[in-house]
Amino acid sequence: MIKGNTTVVVIAATLACWLAGCSVTSPIQPASSSKSAFDGAVFTGQTVTVSAGTPGSVAYRVFNQAGSGFVSIQSVRDDAEQRARDFCDRKGKAFESLTETTAVPPYVLGNFPRVEIVFDCVEHPASLSPSSADDPKYAKLVNLKRLLDTGVITQDEFNREKAKVLNEP
Repeated sequence: MIKGNTTVVVIAATLACWLAGCSVTSPIQPASSSKSAFDGAVFTGQTVTVSAGTPGSVAYRVFNQAGSGFVSIQSVRDDAEQRARDFCDRKGKAFESLTETTAVPPYVLGNFPRVEIVFDCVEHPASLSPSSADDPKYAKLVNLKRLLDTGVITQDEFNREKAKVLNEP
């Protein structure tokens, strides 16, 4: 009798997790010694370079995946970015995104919303001159990336606008 109740509880918990969009995460690891969760996947995703990085910094990899197709890609990204920020904060540094790979629709079994960010931890912007957080180019690139991720612009439009921003004086 107990075994039957346990099965019901497990099924109910699994269903609740599926409906709520419980996420799957992997530990943050150095990018040089870890494999991308998108490598070898049927749905490979789309990779965008955000920054060239800081010379001498170690790059890390963080991965988050929604537990269902009913979770927004933005919330999955926000969770991954927060994990990266917390990781860098523990080191007394700031998060800097290098590349981001995201799943592209349709979000079906095997291709739930997922995001992998390769990042490094750099000195806090307040100690840098000029601050990347105050850099208008950086802000424009971040906004363009969000427009791309929410489907407002296409990858081609993103690439054209990114090139314009990077070529600004």
